[in-house]
Amino acid sequence: MQGKKNDDEPINLNFVCTHNSRRSHLSQIWSQVMATSFQISNVTCYSGGTEATALFPKVLETPEDSGLKSAKISKGNKTVYAIKYGGNAHPIIGFSKTYDNEFNPSASFAAIMTYSDAYENCPFIPGTEKRLLFTFDDPKAFDGTTLQIEKHKERSLEIAEQLYSLKLISEVVSGILWRIFLAHLFWCCLVVG
Repeated sequence: MQGKKNDDEPINLNFVCTHNSRRSHLSQIWSQVMATSFQISNVTCYSGGTEATALFPKVLETPEDSGLKSAKISKGNKTVYAIKYGGNAHPIIGFSKTYDNEFNPSASFAAIMTYSDAYENCPFIPGTEKRLLFTFDDPKAFDGTTLQIEKHKERSLEIAEQLYSLKLISEVVSGILWRIFLAHLFWCCLVVG
């Protein structure tokens, strides 16, 4: 990955979870936001699951609290969302799919496992150049409870913070994430301060 960064080649990151309904989407969204914010044009983020269910709509509310916009662009068996995160940036297309879905890269990508049973349940992902473990607790446990919104927001912020702290990025593309982290700090100072 470092060679791709140095040679300005495409860097594809595919965040993998169980159902591609919460954690992997949040990881994809926040990673793409950071890469775009720092004008790192060769990073594209994807997500997928070991099985497909549905993107849980509450997942989109927490990034909206940070200024991102989302809209349903398709209904039916599979609701598809567009997540807009920058003025001229292409929106992220969000829907539940498997990691090997045709919308995801089939070769030359890093597979980043966002769930704790990743290595046991998904020991091999074809086409990967690198496989990383970057796990988070599933906020699904709080669905339908009074803590649902709080726990989804908590998980979203945890994922963003972990990405900003370079735990993932230093392993994938050292240097790129450091610039992203610094830009995020600057952005937070503008928005919060």
